Amino acid sequence: MYAAHFGLKREPFSIAPDPRYLFMSERHREALAHLLYGVRGGGGFVLLTGEIGAGKTTVCRCFLEQIPKRCNVAYIFNPKLTALELLQSVCEEFRIEVHARAAGGATLKDHVDALNEYLLRTHAAGHNSVLIIDEAQNLSPDVLEQLRLLTNLETNERKLLQIILIGQPELRDMLLKPELEQLAQRVVARFHLDPLGEDETAHYIKHRLSVAGMNGLIPFDRDARHRIFELTRGVPRRINLLCDRALLGAYAGGRQRVDKTIVDKAAGEVFDARERLAPWSRRRLALVGSLALGVVVAGTASWYALAQRRPPSAEHVSTAGVTPVAAASAASTASAAATRDDAASSAAGVTAAASPLAASAPAAAPPPRNGVASATPRAAAPRAAARAPAASGGVRAAAAPPAASR
Repeated sequence: MYAAHFGLKREPFSIAPDPRYLFMSERHREALAHLLYGVRGGGGFVLLTGEIGAGKTTVCRCFLEQIPKRCNVAYIFNPKLTALELLQSVCEEFRIEVHARAAGGATLKDHVDALNEYLLRTHAAGHNSVLIIDEAQNLSPDVLEQLRLLTNLETNERKLLQIILIGQPELRDMLLKPELEQLAQRVVARFHLDPLGEDETAHYIKHRLSVAGMNGLIPFDRDARHRIFELTRGVPRRINLLCDRALLGAYAGGRQRVDKTIVDKAAGEVFDARERLAPWSRRRLALVGSLALGVVVAGTASWYALAQRRPPSAEHVSTAGVTPVAAASAASTASAAATRDDAASSAAGVTAAASPLAASAPAAAPPPRNGVASATPRAAAPRAAARAPAASGGVRAAAAPPAASR
């Protein structure tokens, strides 16, 4: 749709594994070299793993185009099969006729015998036989064990069947299981295909546009290419999806250049909203969240410590039976009263010692806040009397209210 608008002969960012568009980065070149080595080797397993969309299948298609002529290939792309179904698929790929020796149909042994006979015949003719299994992480342990047994088909010089397993990183984890130790020891070459770096991502975009027929300046500016790398994390399939939609958006807007704004809008259409945060942005948000949580916790601890710490004037107030909100209000009011005048509290103490009526007066308590009394007068009176000096006779005066009334 947009190819002619940008001077292209074809769409450059198809997600089909077209080997013409294979970008030979250093890691892709090494992956292809491992596959070619496996064909020339003496049999066993070759393992190629990589993240989803890293280009494993495209590398495999390029490998099939460079495979030697005297090499017979069986390619299995749907490995969710039983052991018998897998052998049936292998025999069909190699065009092997299997004759059933029993009335119930061909058995597992019938397929293994037919395959062994075929491999011996092609080996005598100077041919190699290669079995490629894509999406191999979907193989069950029983099927993997059957594949290992197929590598027992050998002569004195070499094994008759080379098996290439291509899959996601889970395949490597599967081969670490104890029950698959024998298979893991037969892996003669293995390679893990990592995503592209930022510079490689820019070269990847230029390469695909060049293959599609572009000769001039590429339509993605520097900021757009940087943003593409942030959003795709260097995964080729994600790059294809985002670049294709960005070019379509620029075409719809009559633009010849793709900027960061168009890239962000395209990402909103092809990616989930949670995926549009770059890895560094997610780390930054996590750091900010941790700092904010620390500030909240520290502030809460400080408030709690201030609420628990009472000034000397507040010791004359009993908070028994008062709610936490009222207690905090009383502490705040008492602190303010203490800063106004220390002499006022001394005068109140003398008055309390001289007269039992002054000891029970409610004026000594802080005024209520928000309608909640911080303490009762009856609770304040005994404490004021108890703190009066014994030499002044304040204790006897507080203890003998009848005499005072006379």
